[in-house]
Amino acid sequence: MSLVIHPPINLPMAREVQAAIEGQRALTAYLATQFETQRIQIFDEQNEAHSVELPTSALRLLVDILAALAEGNAVKVVPVHAELTTQEAADLLNVSRPHLIKLLESGELSYHKTGKHRRVRFADLMDYKNRRDTASEQAMTLLAEQAQALRTGYE
Repeated sequence: MSLVIHPPINLPMAREVQAAIEGQRALTAYLATQFETQRIQIFDEQNEAHSVELPTSALRLLVDILAALAEGNAVKVVPVHAELTTQEAADLLNVSRPHLIKLLESGELSYHKTGKHRRVRFADLMDYKNRRDTASEQAMTLLAEQAQALRTGYE
């Protein structure tokens, strides 16, 4: 059995947040392009520029990452086809592992077993999260409408 060691996830420091804000603004200006790739420059320790060609889709993802960092959030990139452990899936949903197991066992979220271990496809997890978020938004809208109709003072 192989052991996977995940690096610790740290919140960005103040200077990193500021750099993320500035980087996001700068990159966003260049993403309104129809080109499939973009060339950027990276500077090494000797301050020498090196040109790198990247897919525009990767730069769009980088802007999203910078936006999260600018808000002071830690970021973890997960391939869409990835299979997650129950703990990783629970972490992404911000729920406890026992709660996630209940979701799996009740059939609300699909999974498969690899040996004795449950695995959740990232795409399935995101589908569930989107359904949950949509239901939550609809419930909040309904509650707000009821509060206004009943004139409960939440106007």
